[in-house]
Amino acid sequence: MKFKEMISQKAFWKSVLLLGLGFLIVYDIVSMLFEYGGFHFKAYFTERTEDGKLFRFIAGQFLAAFAYGFIISFGQFRAKNKKDAAN
Repeated sequence: MKFKEMISQKAFWKSVLLLGLGFLIVYDIVSMLFEYGGFHFKAYFTERTEDGKLFRFIAGQFLAAFAYGFIISFGQFRAKNKKDAAN
């Protein structure tokens, strides 16, 4: 399957969304645990969004989620297509 065919599938984009969202949740929780030693949601998000950093935080989270979801989904779909082609 070619690149354009792969990214035109609805299942591909659903996978990108779910993997990206999962990545964000895990990443933010692990970062919070390392930096604060526990679940301190208010301090974690306040520090990252105060002093006009809200847009940068949201944009960074969105770009990181998209990049991770796209790369992993692409690899999964590519591997599945190669496996199907071999059979």
